[in-house]
Amino acid sequence: MTTDPDLQHSNDHPALEKRVIYAPWERAFERILTPFEEFIHRQTTSGLLLMACAVLALVAANSALAELYGHLVHTPVGISIGGWTLEKSLQHWVNDGLMALFFFVVGLELKREMLVGELASPSQAILPIMAAIGGMVAPALIYFAINGGSDAVKGWGIPMATDIAFAVGALAILASRVPKALITFLVALAIVDDLGAVIVIALFYTEEIVASALGMVALLLGILVVFNFAGIRKPLPYFLVGILLWFAMLKSGVHATLAGVITAFTIPARPKYDPSLFSQHVKELIARFDKSYRPGESIMKNEEQRAIVQTLENGVQLVETPLQRLEHSMHMPVAFLVIPIFAFINAGIPIDFGAFGETLQHPVALGVMLGLVLGKFIGITGVSWVVLKLGMAKLPMGTSFSQIAGVSLLAGIGFTMSIFIAELGFAGQPENLLMAKTGILAASLLAGLSGYLWLFLASKSRPG
Repeated sequence: MTTDPDLQHSNDHPALEKRVIYAPWERAFERILTPFEEFIHRQTTSGLLLMACAVLALVAANSALAELYGHLVHTPVGISIGGWTLEKSLQHWVNDGLMALFFFVVGLELKREMLVGELASPSQAILPIMAAIGGMVAPALIYFAINGGSDAVKGWGIPMATDIAFAVGALAILASRVPKALITFLVALAIVDDLGAVIVIALFYTEEIVASALGMVALLLGILVVFNFAGIRKPLPYFLVGILLWFAMLKSGVHATLAGVITAFTIPARPKYDPSLFSQHVKELIARFDKSYRPGESIMKNEEQRAIVQTLENGVQLVETPLQRLEHSMHMPVAFLVIPIFAFINAGIPIDFGAFGETLQHPVALGVMLGLVLGKFIGITGVSWVVLKLGMAKLPMGTSFSQIAGVSLLAGIGFTMSIFIAELGFAGQPENLLMAKTGILAASLLAGLSGYLWLFLASKSRPG
């Protein structure tokens, strides 16, 4: 990448430096991050915020604030229009409504990965796909072996999930010791894992199907597909129909959050401008911008420069695909607002420290823990070994099999999606839900620490 010599040597020319106006903490224009680097940075920060909210919830649920926390979680919140009312507890609004935005971003990530990411090339995709399948089947089998035949058997899907924010955040801390390809492998594996969780929720964690509402779902999906083929690129029409789709899913019996994934898959992934046309257009606009520059005058007073900047902004939006633009804009509010709120509302479980050992021996807690920690390790490592031995795939560049095993431990961090599935599977079973959440928290902590230590010992520090 070439560097503008005026910017490169701005320290030698104070006058040039004075022309650049920085807001506090803001020098973003000088940083050029690839979409993947931006994704990793946000997942790492989100993981830390997620951890903080989970700890706050645990403190609240096990202190003098427990009653206040319980009232907050179960506060009824409703929407009324005329004689029509939709009322749910705050926890239900978060889990059924706010989490639809999370699933929307998951859908965007899935579509991007399938089109241009690690899942686009069969030779690259085979290892993370097969590893993810192994990492879903083995935990479910372990849980079923412990809880089969009991009323807790419906929780078999809980240990199948990997929390991408926590897992990637833990691995990113080791960035100086692990190759980038290993982080890419974990991201691809976790995204396939998310897809598996979405399918499991749709097929096995749905209530009684209402045919008329499901017909409305099909109609609204058809409208979204027409939007895509008609070349509609503005997000507002998709969001408006997506809201109606969410409501139809809510009434159909299929979990409403899946409306987010469905809507995301209809978002256009084609740019309006060809990159070469965009480049030519930008050069022409920059030349006009330079000619209209008047020293010492604010851009607010220069109408031509303002118009050129606006035209540049419009051009940037047209050379980007709506999918990548929405993924970029939605990722921050979901990562820094939706998921932390979900963690705070759902992670507050009362813990009897005197009987904590007995709690962890409960079949549900034990099944979840062994599924997430042992099941993920056996499933991902075992299937990866078989795929590599059969010559179906190769190790990611610069990685060792020992590092793949370390990643399989990190994949046992199940937090967000595992808690979400536990809420679905054990609705109306408060004791089993409590045991499941306790197992999830204990397993996530154990998987995170063991995976970090494994990779720290298995990887050599790389020069910066």
